[in-house]
Amino acid sequence: MSFNIDEWEPKTKIGEQVKDGIITDIDEIFQKGLPIIEIVDALIPELEEEVMDVNLVQRMHKSGRKVNFRVIVAVGNKDGYVGLGQGKAKEVGPAIRKAVDNAKYNLIKVRRGCGDWGCVCGKEHTVPFKVHGKISSVNVTLMPAPAGVGLVVGDVGKTILKLAGIKDVWSQTFGQTQTTVNFANAVFEALKELSSVKASESDLKKMGVNY
Repeated sequence: MSFNIDEWEPKTKIGEQVKDGIITDIDEIFQKGLPIIEIVDALIPELEEEVMDVNLVQRMHKSGRKVNFRVIVAVGNKDGYVGLGQGKAKEVGPAIRKAVDNAKYNLIKVRRGCGDWGCVCGKEHTVPFKVHGKISSVNVTLMPAPAGVGLVVGDVGKTILKLAGIKDVWSQTFGQTQTTVNFANAVFEALKELSSVKASESDLKKMGVNY
């Protein structure tokens, strides 16, 4: 469903500032550490959604067996923003909608650059540094790759990286990577680590990183 800002009725002060044009860039939201769930569609209307896994979850309750669908969804604009979320419901449709909302709530800005020593294109096509992500038994390492290599990672990782706007990467993975939820979250954790790596402005510039 497409987003219509004219029909949108904000429920928060931040939402009102976005609708009034006071806040026009989602980076301002990130810098101030403000909640973003309500304003994501207004500031990044081109977000794409990918359902990565649909799983039937059963648990015993005193009233009997409870069955829910657990859905994992990734969202991104293929240009530096990506989110990962989960949702549970008795039916697939509501579970997907919950997962999409959760992914938007978890949206992050991804540092991209040209960090491979053998590539001097200066474009934001890969991860600028080597980063790690670990969830449960799954360990994922993402490493800079020269332009043209593509995404050398499992299909789950490819989906998330494509939505983040990363086109080339080397990777190493260990553990039960066939478990979609853990593999997806490990890749996402590695992407979040990109923002925590400290580097001088001159070094970032050399690696083609804009922030």
